[in-house]
Amino acid sequence: MISLSRTKIVGVVATAFGILTIFSGGTALFSGLEARAAAGNAVPFVLWFNFLAGFAYVVAGIAILVRKRIAFPLSVAIFGATLLVFGALLVHVLMGGAYEQRTLIAMVFRTAVWLAISIAVRPAGPSPRAA
Repeated sequence: MISLSRTKIVGVVATAFGILTIFSGGTALFSGLEARAAAGNAVPFVLWFNFLAGFAYVVAGIAILVRKRIAFPLSVAIFGATLLVFGALLVHVLMGGAYEQRTLIAMVFRTAVWLAISIAVRPAGPSPRAA
């Protein structure tokens, strides 16, 4: 039986999430009219952000897998950028812009995933001292 550490599982999840994000975003952005129609009222800045962020997800996932120090700050940066784009999406929606419900759900999911990944890969702090 193969035992996977939490770090390896998180790295594989981040990498796979990135590959799937690149594929789905690339399909929506670069395929024909049918793919664009299937995307419905996709919000262009969210679609582009998610597609490009997919590459950062893969880099972060690999950094997590090989235990590079950059993994934590990169994960936090991805979380922060996702949170900002989610905020911009909410402003877009509140101002009456067209959107898909699944876009809101996906942004909640992406934000939660990168918060969880950031927490999972945070470096251990110093041990508390007994007073």
